Amino acid sequence: MAGDLNLPAELLTEQIKAEKKEISLFYPIDQKNLKKVYCLGLGANPTIKVIIDTLKRFMQMEAAKLPSNLSIDIGSGNFDPEFVPVLAEGVVSGLILGTYKKGMYQTLETKTQKWESNQLKLGFYVPGGFEEIVKKTTVKGMATAETQLKILGLVNAPSNKLTPNKLAEVAVKSGKEFGYHVEVHDKKSIKKLGLEALMAVSQGSEEPARFIVMEYRPVKSGSDTPTVGLVGKGVTFDTGGLSIKGSSNMHYMKSDMGGAAAVLGAIELTAKLQLPVHLIAVIPTTENCVDAKALKPGDVIGSYAGKTIEIIDTDAEGRLILADGIAYLNKNYHPDIIIDAATLTGSCVQTLGYEAGGLFTNNEDLALKLIKAGDQSGERLWRLPLWDSYEGDIKSDIADVKNYSGKPIAGAISAAKFLEFFTDKHPKWAHLDIAGVAFGDAEFYTQKTATAFGVRLLTDFIAGLVK
Repeated sequence: MAGDLNLPAELLTEQIKAEKKEISLFYPIDQKNLKKVYCLGLGANPTIKVIIDTLKRFMQMEAAKLPSNLSIDIGSGNFDPEFVPVLAEGVVSGLILGTYKKGMYQTLETKTQKWESNQLKLGFYVPGGFEEIVKKTTVKGMATAETQLKILGLVNAPSNKLTPNKLAEVAVKSGKEFGYHVEVHDKKSIKKLGLEALMAVSQGSEEPARFIVMEYRPVKSGSDTPTVGLVGKGVTFDTGGLSIKGSSNMHYMKSDMGGAAAVLGAIELTAKLQLPVHLIAVIPTTENCVDAKALKPGDVIGSYAGKTIEIIDTDAEGRLILADGIAYLNKNYHPDIIIDAATLTGSCVQTLGYEAGGLFTNNEDLALKLIKAGDQSGERLWRLPLWDSYEGDIKSDIADVKNYSGKPIAGAISAAKFLEFFTDKHPKWAHLDIAGVAFGDAEFYTQKTATAFGVRLLTDFIAGLVK
């Protein structure tokens, strides 16, 4: 590389330490078609998350100075051959994600960036023999990042802009564009289906609930094609209901549909990549508001599964709508695997912080595959117990179960035990609590922002089922 660009080797080794976040800029001598060379440090043993974050940071700092075409040299770094396709995918994803514009409702005119994702012209210098695999992984990197950009916009959208109905419209549009079936149930249809827990949560809001059912079938499928079911919590705004949340951070509760966004992103990306898996994704979506008609602590409600639920805390509403989604999916589609994703508990945030989502399952093989997909995608999971000894936390004296233990401990676990009750003992079910990772602090942002966590994780897991 040093010889090709006519840069002194001693200068490069002296200036570049290859540490994380390091950006070095050089101006080649006697190179008419090459004006600037950026050297980006990835640190030791970089993961795909590190690569993506590095390129996102680079774009956020340098996008306005870049031309519409870039040449990426990954052939001169003497990388491990197995790392080259990961590097190529991460570079493309990071560059595209770095174009995300956070001020979606700002009225002030801002300087137009020279570099936009839809103007992407990338040339790769790769080691010999890696041309085809790099082409394949860059296509995946682009497809993933473009879907993640959509998910970032959804999770960051204010609740008056993204209502349950608007979320349903986004799903319908995506299905038409990428070739999967979408069915949206309105208030009348939800009642007819018997989704009583979803109805109960929504009864305090003027915005009617929606129940979104999406189904992707691969072009070629047979008896050995895996069937996977996903369920995403779609609370477009959560006041906590009568068990109202504190005001200091309530504005962030527009992000309480992060699980729904991840599930929508996963089915869209699965369809785009045409993965050979039969995928069904269900999103129960509603607001949780305070009103004269709102659900009250002490109420007993029904559910799609025919089980009764005592309401202890109206702020434990996500598990109620997920219970209906899981039971509906299981009864009507009989998937081989069921995975639900939700920004469910503050308890999980206290336990794992902002680095990993909580994983709950009694299936060892499913746990291993999800953890592997998390490590591979950079969207990591940590397994927490789902032991029978926790069942006492959801026992009710008046109904089949209660929605909250009332204890200030093990909140994420008792929530998972509640959901397990509605799986009808499905042998391959997993619950992902992504409360700490779907929305958080980020460099170059003054407030918390969406991460699109779960899209890459779930899609990598689905792809891994058919390798």
